Amino acid sequence: MILCEDNKIKIKGPVTINNVITLKEEVISLFVDSSHLVVDLENILEVDSSVVSMLLEWLRESNRRKCRLHFVNVPENIRSLIQLYGVSEFLPLGLNNKLTD
Repeated sequence: MILCEDNKIKIKGPVTINNVITLKEEVISLFVDSSHLVVDLENILEVDSSVVSMLLEWLRESNRRKCRLHFVNVPENIRSLIQLYGVSEFLPLGLNNKLTD
């Protein structure tokens, strides 16, 4: 599930091979009218390796559309996958980023 308010996007539920394409496309559609988006990943309940490709695709597409993208509240399991695949230098992840309302 994707919740969007202003420039903040919250992803809730699982991100797996079963739903990653839908999630990827839904978020990319939000890049059209935005110059900056913050994606909150705190409420992602389950992941597989497809989450890494989704984040990279969002970043590529946001750059192409001149939309700054920043990820916050990245769960440890996602951070571990990002490090495992050696792509941490490509993704704008902060250590203690919290989404504030």
